[in-house]
Amino acid sequence: MRTISVQGLGKDFARPPTLGAAPPGCFTALDEVSFDAEPGHIVGILGRNGAGKSTLLKILARILRPTRGRVELTGKVGSLLELGAAFHPELTGRENIFLNAAVLGMGRAEILRKFDEIVAFAGFSDRLDQPVKHYSSGMYMRLAFAVASHVDPEILLMDEVLAVGDVDFQKKSMDRLEQVGRNGQTVVFVSHNVHAVLRLCNRAVLLDQGRVLASGAVRDVVSTYLALFGASGGERCYPDEAGQPGDAVVRMQQIRVISATSETLADMNLDEAFGIEMRFRVLVPGMTLFPSFTVNNEWGPICWVTDAETDGHGAVRPCGEYCATAWFPANFLSAGRMTVTAAMHSFAPYTVHYEERDVVSFQALETNGGSRGHYPGNIDGGVRPLLRWQVDFQHR
Repeated sequence: MRTISVQGLGKDFARPPTLGAAPPGCFTALDEVSFDAEPGHIVGILGRNGAGKSTLLKILARILRPTRGRVELTGKVGSLLELGAAFHPELTGRENIFLNAAVLGMGRAEILRKFDEIVAFAGFSDRLDQPVKHYSSGMYMRLAFAVASHVDPEILLMDEVLAVGDVDFQKKSMDRLEQVGRNGQTVVFVSHNVHAVLRLCNRAVLLDQGRVLASGAVRDVVSTYLALFGASGGERCYPDEAGQPGDAVVRMQQIRVISATSETLADMNLDEAFGIEMRFRVLVPGMTLFPSFTVNNEWGPICWVTDAETDGHGAVRPCGEYCATAWFPANFLSAGRMTVTAAMHSFAPYTVHYEERDVVSFQALETNGGSRGHYPGNIDGGVRPLLRWQVDFQHR
């Protein structure tokens, strides 16, 4: 039995008149979208901004009516589309738990039964009797997610809800959503974070300009998404200061993947060393700034270039332009398409000055064997160093 069946879904919106623009008409947000989801499936919806992802979720949640096509939902539906939409700023966190849970369809007895679990999940019971207008934005969203994720519908719809709170809370959120799938509920999950989609989902749909470009096994769909819409190969420059990632303290000017001779690499051989180079400008003197990179392959995080206290890395920096490079040894990565996230942060207090996800990409190629040897098949994992093996004959 299918929990969700979407057949030939279409949605048109009227284009409002704009001075000096084309005459008003209609634009198509969704066009012939079809997919099914079985009980227990977690379906990831991928696509660029404007692809139609949120419109699709709003139709599934019955917020919008489709222009054409058919949607069949079997079971109680819960939505995590706008976290905290039912919170009242003058009410306390405790009162808002009851209010928001009731709006999401929970009865009073169920709320009382789950209340302690919701509070523990949010992680700040000491602020529970303060009005939520005094909460930080992170606390507000954490409480909203804690309430919404403890509703137990047969079908759960989620739109970009995992960018909530700190790293520990995000891990708890991921674990909670994985448990939902194991309980046999059907989940439709919209996200730009392909690594969250890979971890959570067993199927995926790729939308572009309202149409389905790919649908099926999550790894195949993510590969298509990265190939079509992934980061630019090897290099990303920000010549315009106003468009540079960062804040009043530091701004990133350029990031690129380089060879040992400083050539930009869109493709690199695994048996050669390579570097990831970040150019940045410090605007406020006296800060201890730490540049860092995360390298991912198509299936998830594979390594951190960490913030070790190496010479010149975590130094107090005067104003000016800098070039920081992290060098990777040969025969370190596995083959595949890699993306790089570039970040800059400082401590005391911990501050993220910028974090540009998947800002550049490169292809790691296995042209000379490397650690593969004579094995021709697929090898999982993102890091595959060429190890020294010793095999000793013991006895017959």
